[in-house]
Amino acid sequence: MNRGLHTLIGAQFLSAFADNAILFTVIALTLQEGGRGNWYIPALQSAFIVAFILLMPWVGRLADRQPKPRVLLGANLVKALGALAIAFGVEPLIGYAVIGIGAASYGPAKYGIIPDLSPQEQLVRANGWVESATIAAILTGTVGGARLADHSIPLALGLVIALYFTSGLATLFLPKGPVKLIDGQSSAWGELLVAMKHLGSETRTRLILVALSLFWSIAATLRVVLVAWAPEVLHAETASAIANLTFFMAIGIVVGAGIVPRLIPLNQIRRARFAAYVMGALFLLMSFVTETLDAEILLLGIGIFGGMIVVPLNASVQEIGHHSIGSGRAVAAQNFFQNSAILVGMGLYSVSAAQGVSSVQAILFLGGFILLSTFTLSRFLPPRQESKPSSPPKV
Repeated sequence: MNRGLHTLIGAQFLSAFADNAILFTVIALTLQEGGRGNWYIPALQSAFIVAFILLMPWVGRLADRQPKPRVLLGANLVKALGALAIAFGVEPLIGYAVIGIGAASYGPAKYGIIPDLSPQEQLVRANGWVESATIAAILTGTVGGARLADHSIPLALGLVIALYFTSGLATLFLPKGPVKLIDGQSSAWGELLVAMKHLGSETRTRLILVALSLFWSIAATLRVVLVAWAPEVLHAETASAIANLTFFMAIGIVVGAGIVPRLIPLNQIRRARFAAYVMGALFLLMSFVTETLDAEILLLGIGIFGGMIVVPLNASVQEIGHHSIGSGRAVAAQNFFQNSAILVGMGLYSVSAAQGVSSVQAILFLGGFILLSTFTLSRFLPPRQESKPSSPPKV
């Protein structure tokens, strides 16, 4: 890794640590206050995701038209503002939505700068390192943030704010890199629609976007389901106990992201479907778990195979966008699809929970859905990798 990639990984770790620490700080606040009901955590996540969806047309263009380190700095400052609002007693749904605004701006710039810092033949490996740093931050941020919040919520919020500022300062040391403009004048939504149309014009790219959207919808829904499942099945009562479950899943994703470059290079991305089949089977087994140790083992496996799915698929989208519409726009279009799918998944789970569907039944459904969707998408795979787009679309 070069110096720029090291800096990006460090900045990403700090920002992602704070992202996860603030979530479990709010969960701890909710558990301490009581009386909000099972609908509140899905609503909290939905407020975050709505910000993603509404701003996505602008943040992708911003990531390509402005130096990406500047965008990363601004995104971290917005996140810090949201955490500061929660610290001063603003409704957490509002504060977390502000953090979502910062996260929406952060994502395209973070992924979009990777091709500027790494040659194409090392793109999957570079993504693996960034994803490993992200998951390591999830691991430490959820567990450490939850434990600190159980001890002192003001202290946890102070740490989160400090980490956002530190991550923002680190991005100042990243190389500015090139900016990529598309000819013509168009609205932000118009550019996003053109980007989505361009990415969806090839069968291979279209299937990758659908697979990533389904993956993140299922992963986000599982995370919310675990908040209800841990007290219901494992009798967990604190944010720390719930966060501990993500420890093993996070380690698994780090392992999966580390081994996937040798197993699934960009020219063999079809292999990712086998990891999806195994992950679906582990979800089914998870629905029968009643002991903490069994849950930790299965979550470790789910993380490993999840990392083997998402890293090569992300790298493929970045590589396609880098050679066509711009990596920032490509990631923005990808995030729009993904977060729309997440919002649908959250909504369906919230409605199901309100109708009396248990967390165990939800996990069983997710496992079956993974197997069915993987089988369906596999039937549409092209016989060989299609050629890369040679030129960006006109807008």
